[in-house]
Amino acid sequence: MPRSPLKHPGGRFNGPAEKAKNQKATIRRIWTYLKNERIGLISAIVFVILSSILSILGPLIIGIIIDQYILPKDIAGAIRMIVLLAAIYVVGAMLTWLQTFVMIHVSQKSIWQLRQHLFKKFQALPLSSFDKRQQGDLMSRMTNDIENLNAALSQSVLQIISTVLTVIGTAIAMLYLNWILAIVTMLIIPCILWSAKQIIKRSSKNYAERQKDLGNLNGFIAESISNSDITTLFGKEAQTIEQFHEANEKLRSSAMRAEIVSGLMGPMNNFINTLGLGIVVGVGALMSINNLVTIGIIASFVTYSRQFLRPINQLSNLFNTFQSAIAGAERVFEIMDEDEEVKDIPNAITKDKFIGEVIFRNVHFSYNDEKPVLNNISFHAKAGDTVALVGPTGSGKTTIIQLLNRFYDVTSGEILIDGENIKHYKMENIREHIGVVLQDTYLFSGTVRENIRYGKLDATDEEVKQAAKIAFAHSFIKYLPQQYDTMLVSGGMNLSQGQRQLIAIARAILEDSDILILDEATSSVDTMTEVHIQKGLNNLMKGRTSFVIAHRLKTIENADQILVIKDGSIIEQGNHQILMNQRGFYANLQNQLQVQ
Repeated sequence: MPRSPLKHPGGRFNGPAEKAKNQKATIRRIWTYLKNERIGLISAIVFVILSSILSILGPLIIGIIIDQYILPKDIAGAIRMIVLLAAIYVVGAMLTWLQTFVMIHVSQKSIWQLRQHLFKKFQALPLSSFDKRQQGDLMSRMTNDIENLNAALSQSVLQIISTVLTVIGTAIAMLYLNWILAIVTMLIIPCILWSAKQIIKRSSKNYAERQKDLGNLNGFIAESISNSDITTLFGKEAQTIEQFHEANEKLRSSAMRAEIVSGLMGPMNNFINTLGLGIVVGVGALMSINNLVTIGIIASFVTYSRQFLRPINQLSNLFNTFQSAIAGAERVFEIMDEDEEVKDIPNAITKDKFIGEVIFRNVHFSYNDEKPVLNNISFHAKAGDTVALVGPTGSGKTTIIQLLNRFYDVTSGEILIDGENIKHYKMENIREHIGVVLQDTYLFSGTVRENIRYGKLDATDEEVKQAAKIAFAHSFIKYLPQQYDTMLVSGGMNLSQGQRQLIAIARAILEDSDILILDEATSSVDTMTEVHIQKGLNNLMKGRTSFVIAHRLKTIENADQILVIKDGSIIEQGNHQILMNQRGFYANLQNQLQVQ
């Protein structure tokens, strides 16, 4: 069966980029996705080179038109050259559009493949990977980080190439026209770089603070929405609004500081660019008076100075975006490099049907090598037995079930099904023969019928209905607006908790597994409904090895074996009568319930 999440204890802003720890390695891995689209990538680069050449030719032709046609008053020649100039700019614009179109295609195909691989990786990760990370963090890697990489590939990469080519080509053209004016123009570069460095250095801390505040706010929003029922139940709406206000105000404050400082970049660069242009024009005018340069060359330099200085201003932002994308890609590859669920051993066993004998032999387990959760757990469940697990919250009951499903592997000891260590079976084979009904039921977006059929995708409509009747879910489904075709929202939130649990039980019934796990499966239904469900479950459990976790001890009195778990150890073991005669922990629980 599909892996079930058994319970366990326990838009990016612009700014100074988060840097990847190993940029070269990350870029090489990005190339493994891009190289499949190398034809498109090469085409886009060719278009960039051609458009850059044309953009450099434009100002040169402007100077020629002024010196050789306008000043000599050659109108016909001027018209021909203007037509040529217009053609150059039109072709340049078309090439710019083509390079963007092709690169978007390249990046989208590459990102599509990366997104597919990451999502597939999510399905293969062990539960321990999800335990150590927030859900929002994983979502951010799938969405924000990949989207930042997509933006960088489709826009920033070509812009960086185009900028570098334009700057180099323009510098060569200026040196060709007049080396003195070229040097005067280039003297502005240190001023631009110095001012950019000073502003970025001062704003980096503020941007880092803003990203932190943004993450905190997003986490608070996600938590508030997912737990809105608890907020309403305890009447904490006003307190939640106040907490949001504080987090929102903190983000506003840090964002203001970051934006105000970084906002100086544009005005400062415009001032330096205008100052540089003024110096070029002034020096050019003096040289023209002394017949050292022509008016056409000055006109070309006016355009070239803009064309030369503007890309340099943009380069810091482009590299910033690119670095941020690389850092995001590194976060994606960090997940891709995580160890997957324990793989099947060579020649792993596959069985069409399990008899259902389960043995835990000296099983020890701990999460992440921390405090032991289970200590020397040993028991023998015969085929067809019903084994009940009782004990305080956090005692290790659910962990035992997780180990049986191989959501985790034992630290030491062994678990056997039908006399074979579960590590010798194919993982998929184990799970398709174990049915699970959880305390925290999850339903997917889709119809009621589709959610019940999730346990057996080829089930007929009649089989779905029969499973619902056994689970006593049919009695409420028939009153829904479209009955079995009623659409459920994500999580089944348009149904009550009890109704969701009934559908989950129907799903397990339809699956018809050889081993059944009921993790407090009737905890969210009323007493009358529980009686009906218990009858259906008793029929379902006949001939199947069943493990039942229950807080309502009345529902497990007929179990063949009851395991009393406390602090990760089995402190009592036997059927109801034996445990009552022992007058131990279990008997005390029963007596307390009777007093209540």
